[in-house]
Amino acid sequence: MTNRKRRVLFVCTGNTCRSQMAEAIARHERGAAWEAFSAGTIPGERVNPLAVRAMREIGIDISQAQPKSVAALGAQAFDLAITLCDSTAELCPRVDGAARQLHLGFPDPAEARGNDAERLAVYRAVRDAIRAQIIAVLDE
Repeated sequence: MTNRKRRVLFVCTGNTCRSQMAEAIARHERGAAWEAFSAGTIPGERVNPLAVRAMREIGIDISQAQPKSVAALGAQAFDLAITLCDSTAELCPRVDGAARQLHLGFPDPAEARGNDAERLAVYRAVRDAIRAQIIAVLDE
């Protein structure tokens, strides 16, 4: 009997913050059991630098990650697809190829206001919330 890794896809609008963080956390903390991917419905040009900084603080480097489109995934199959922002859940109510799908909404840290330290604090809070919730879901 084969113990294949299950496949999870994290979907957000731009694939520049939340879904990139979720993918990296899943790979880092549950990579033995899960193969993680992320994509966006309208991918941005680059991963947000504050997301890179927030992840680096917990020992995960996403500096080389690139936003990807859900459409570019083609007909890949996933055991689980998780939408991470409310607009994506509305725009993309069903991810093709996903055996199971759920929505975990997180605020968009890119909308944070204030100085660099205040904005980074928002990224940290979103990162920590994503980490807690996706690990709980992946461990179910």
